[in-house]
Amino acid sequence: MKFLILILMIFTLSALLIISNNNLNLSNEDASKSFLNLYLNWLDKTYQNSQTTIGNVITLNWFPE
Repeated sequence: MKFLILILMIFTLSALLIISNNNLNLSNEDASKSFLNLYLNWLDKTYQNSQTTIGNVITLNWFPE
């Protein structure tokens, strides 16, 4: 349950950062579309970076020589 709350907090904070950094007014339809595009791009990049990081961790040699 704590993990789910942490994930929701990260998603909410990232959305707020995107809104504030781009000066978006979400009551405007164009700004809402822009926010959605920026947020989905951020999610996609986060997913790609997670895949890269996990792939690199898996290929490491974790046993002492």
